[in-house]
Amino acid sequence: MRLRITLRHPLWVCLSLLFVGGRSLPAQEPASPRLGELRKQIAAGEAGALEHFWQKIVEEGTPLVEPIEGANGEVLVTYLWRGGDETKNVLVVISPTDLATAEGIAGAKLERLPQTDLWYLSRRMRSDARFAYSFSVNDSLVPLAQATPAEEEARWNALVADPQNRRSALDPQASLAELPDAPEQPWIVPHPENPAGRLEESTFESKRLGNERIVRVYTPPGYDPKGPAYPLVVILDGRTYSSDIPTPTILDNLLAAGRIRPLVAVFVANPSAESRLAEFTCNPKFAEFLDRELIPWVRGGWHVATDPARTAIAGSSLGGLAAACAAVSSPEIFGNVLSLSGSFYWQMAGESEPEGLARRLATGSKLPLRFYLEAGKMEDRQRPGSPSLLTANRHLRDVLEAKGYAVDYKEFNGGHSILNWRGSVADGLQALFGPR
Repeated sequence: MRLRITLRHPLWVCLSLLFVGGRSLPAQEPASPRLGELRKQIAAGEAGALEHFWQKIVEEGTPLVEPIEGANGEVLVTYLWRGGDETKNVLVVISPTDLATAEGIAGAKLERLPQTDLWYLSRRMRSDARFAYSFSVNDSLVPLAQATPAEEEARWNALVADPQNRRSALDPQASLAELPDAPEQPWIVPHPENPAGRLEESTFESKRLGNERIVRVYTPPGYDPKGPAYPLVVILDGRTYSSDIPTPTILDNLLAAGRIRPLVAVFVANPSAESRLAEFTCNPKFAEFLDRELIPWVRGGWHVATDPARTAIAGSSLGGLAAACAAVSSPEIFGNVLSLSGSFYWQMAGESEPEGLARRLATGSKLPLRFYLEAGKMEDRQRPGSPSLLTANRHLRDVLEAKGYAVDYKEFNGGHSILNWRGSVADGLQALFGPR
């Protein structure tokens, strides 16, 4: 089931589809050399030119990616749709903000090549991008701010994947685009020959939070409860990080390659979307749940280190914010933070300005914490009254460096998506738990 996030929904401020850049190019003359050649062939009356073009597209897949002469590190990305007179318009939807305003809608519209059933939109993009996109066919063209909630819901339900794109975006309504220089993600691929860790599932009831959730505990191959204590990483959004982001497989592969030390990982799921929002926004009760309920339970059942320098907490989006807040609140428990696209722009309860965590770190005493932070270059959309997620992550990095914290900071060319985080989590685990 796909979670619908609209501009009116409170979760929109922390979750989204993908924030992807790129400049739309004028439609009068196709910027794509291949489309330009097709247009010439059709104008010259060449029989079968269009069908031959579509046959090649079916073989190659979409979007169409072409080099740009003289442009270092950029390519031309062309989205294609096939639709005759029954098709009134087609939009490529990469972020909900594409539909938020009339300007966004205009920039997302595909043009129809004259005398054909081919619709297209070309954008210049960096060649290392990875992102997902959908199509909205016969869209109402009404900005979301003017639509009713029911109209918004119907619009999201009508989004479709690109029928010519065979890459999975982990969503039946979206397609994956990986440009030629997108970083490889080798650790997510299962290798049956590698020894596999064990994953145990429990239902955990929290008295402090008044709810219960699924908790999965990963123990590495050859786990020895009588040997040296294992490093521990607590991973928030546990359902996502044990399925769509195949962290158990990532751990198996990293261990087999000798890239990390054997460790225990605890995947903490959310009872609901509503509880996630309430708990992950630096809620003191969630920090108490972690250090007074969850951690004692883990230590009682598994042979894990009690040294905070060997204990980490990880999360993405609001989970990244929650991970950092938990470590700042309980540095005697968590000595390491792994945050991917952390929502550090967040305005804390009772405060009048955004980026509350950065202020707390800037004005407080230095804590014994180490940080691994990543954010997407395409997570640069400004929010009303607060900086973009990318800007907030850069601000936090600067604060941490100025205070003398150990911090690893990276940026990937992508948006707010597990399609990027499933590669980044492996980098973070290696940075924090690499062999010593």
